[in-house]
Formats: sequence, structure tokens, C-alpha cells
Amino acid sequence: MGNVDKKAPVPDGNSRYLTTRQMKPTESGHVGYETIWEPFQKEAEYTTPKKP
Repeated sequence: MGNVDKKAPVPDGNSRYLTTRQMKPTESGHVGYETIWEPFQKEAEYTTPKKP
């Protein structure tokens, strides 16, 4: 663990419902992460009910 390149980008993190990606460093050196969420459910098309 002693020979780690601190400038190397972090690989994308993948899980069941989200993906994280490392963003470029800001001018102050802060590195952020972008989170992309996958939908949990499928949406069904709404139909109006019949009148009695």
C-alpha cells in the first residue's frame, strides 16, 4: 500500500441501483463524486376508472 499514485483516478463504483464517478479536482484541490441513480420501480400508465 505504500506505492500508491495519489493522482490516479478512482474507478467507477457500481452497485445495484447507483453508480458513482470521480469528478475533476477544483482549483482548491477538492475532488467530488457524481452519483447516478437507477430507477427502483417501473411506472405504469394511468387509466381513468370506469364510471358506475
